[in-house]
Amino acid sequence: MQKEKDRAAGCPFCGDGLRERIIDEEGSVAAVADKHPVTSGHTLIIPRRHVEDCFGFTPRETEDAGRLLRRLKERIQAENPLVTGFNIGINCGVSAGQTIPHAHIHLIPRRDGDTPRPRGGVRGVIPEKMSY
Repeated sequence: MQKEKDRAAGCPFCGDGLRERIIDEEGSVAAVADKHPVTSGHTLIIPRRHVEDCFGFTPRETEDAGRLLRRLKERIQAENPLVTGFNIGINCGVSAGQTIPHAHIHLIPRRDGDTPRPRGGVRGVIPEKMSY
């Protein structure tokens, strides 16, 4: 799956254990269920190559991730019609909340009423800036 030169020692996304968690893949990226999901269906899209954040993505990784995101969105909504929206997020750097130094994209399915005030969406990372 991954060439040795594309791995980083100790990275949880570079180890062989990730392989058994893959639920879908597209070329240079793979998808796994998030171990600590925000909502049911929360999925991570991870480049196979070790890269610290999305600013280091190759054009192919960006294209593959986009295709996989769209396919997963369609699948999730086909399996659960209560999913009416999505948050897509990438944390780049410790100050932005990144806890694993291997790029990954969060696809978080949303349902009407899953939170009392969804307005502001990803702006909620700074709670006082969520409502505007």
